[in-house]
Amino acid sequence: MKSISLFCLLLVCCCSFQLKKPAQTETYDVVVYGGTPGGIISAVAAAREGVRVLLIEPTKHVGGLNTSGIGTAESEHMIEETYSGLPLEFYERLGKHYGKSGPTFYFESHVAEKTFTDLLKEANVTVVYEAFVKSVQKKATVIQSVSLTNGRNVAGKVFIDATYEGDLMARAGVSHTHGRESREQYGESLAGVRFIDTPIEAAPYDDSGRLLPGFVERNTLTEGQASDRVMNYNFRLMMSTKSDRRPFPKPALYKPERYLLLTRLLKNHPETTLKDIIDLYSWTYPKGKFETNNKQKAVISLGHFGGNVDYPEADYTRRDAIYQDHKAWTLGLMYYLANDPSVPETLRTETSGYGLSADEFTDNENFPYYLYVREARRMIGAYVQTQKDILQERTKPDAICLGSHWIDSHHVQRVAVSKTQFVNEGRIWEPITQPYELSYRIITPKATECTNLLVPVCASSSHVGFCSLRVESTWMQLGNSAGIAAAMAIKQKKNVQDLAYNALKTALEKKGVILSIDHQTWNGTKDVTK
Repeated sequence: MKSISLFCLLLVCCCSFQLKKPAQTETYDVVVYGGTPGGIISAVAAAREGVRVLLIEPTKHVGGLNTSGIGTAESEHMIEETYSGLPLEFYERLGKHYGKSGPTFYFESHVAEKTFTDLLKEANVTVVYEAFVKSVQKKATVIQSVSLTNGRNVAGKVFIDATYEGDLMARAGVSHTHGRESREQYGESLAGVRFIDTPIEAAPYDDSGRLLPGFVERNTLTEGQASDRVMNYNFRLMMSTKSDRRPFPKPALYKPERYLLLTRLLKNHPETTLKDIIDLYSWTYPKGKFETNNKQKAVISLGHFGGNVDYPEADYTRRDAIYQDHKAWTLGLMYYLANDPSVPETLRTETSGYGLSADEFTDNENFPYYLYVREARRMIGAYVQTQKDILQERTKPDAICLGSHWIDSHHVQRVAVSKTQFVNEGRIWEPITQPYELSYRIITPKATECTNLLVPVCASSSHVGFCSLRVESTWMQLGNSAGIAAAMAIKQKKNVQDLAYNALKTALEKKGVILSIDHQTWNGTKDVTK
């Protein structure tokens, strides 16, 4: 009797397995992957053109770095008059929140998230959270659908990859790269390995003479050579001196030995202050609230050198490990400064006067949702933007918006130059006083590879070209144009590469997008050195 019951149970299980239906495919007109600022603007712009839009966000929150600690439109190093269209509306909405009659270019993360979600809701954009693209189904050059890690399948007519990593693009078989080209590849004077900074007096070896983690030897590098490494990453902590601040927690993987360089520095320079170690920005935040960043010339700062080497092409599991390692580095640094007995008492007291801001990232222990991925993959598309497109050949026959940020690369790696010195390598800081036009072709793949995909964030550019593109306000401009182009391609039943530029130009201008550097006289004399 027992064996019969077991047989029946197995039979039921087998039947249930056989009858299980595959996940149904949901269909939308435009599918945007990545709820970054560029992705949100893409989705809203497309939806306002009357098409059905789905936005897929891998985390629990939309807004990317603008809702994870970057509270600026980068107007200190851009020409404000180049902001236009839907991105300008976003900044105007922020201004209204803060009681201003015009746009504001400085804002708090939670305010930015509320503004982004309002835009999405008003445009009737459907948002799916906590889902990654698992695979892409293509027929010839057309993406048919994507499978998500939450088990859902989504079909679309046009797809937009607005992630910082370009995972949809890569899974669709589109050519891409990462790292730095040599100076010779595109004839760029700013390209490749760069030793432009003064060596720092700090021994890059441990007491046994072994190279410290995160360092490379100088004899392995040549000025101007190509490199597959990308800019260092860090978290943009929001810190506070208010009474409700959250003390810096001790991370589970706390290792004070990671900060050996700092221990040595503080022993020799006990007068060191917190602002010598990390950048603190007060912008126009409420009193006692600060945005933070990696300090370029510090011996040790928020940037975790060497921690992101394999990030651009890593799988999701490895990326999560890199995220956690950066988090442990960041919280460990702040805990060390506030508590370690080797830290001078004045610095410990100063650091303890700060903590994590209580009104930000409230469901994540006041820690940012996104790691600051300054660059990962870059598409190799129909046109590659390089240094000359920013500084010399500034007009384009198919312009879709303007760029104006300085060419800005944070350091890439730490290089031991002697037993007692190291240098941070890879910095670019090239001023721009005039805007330049961005070509539609930098967001379109090669037509032989994919004909219904647009890529406004991991856009087609060299490393040098990307170093001017890589700010949220510019990605939002590209996203705005991508959303409008996607809707137009659907309505005209055309490949994204086959849109008539004059029609696209008219549609963009109708939405208030500034396309030409001859639009007005630019404020090229603006003081951007602050």
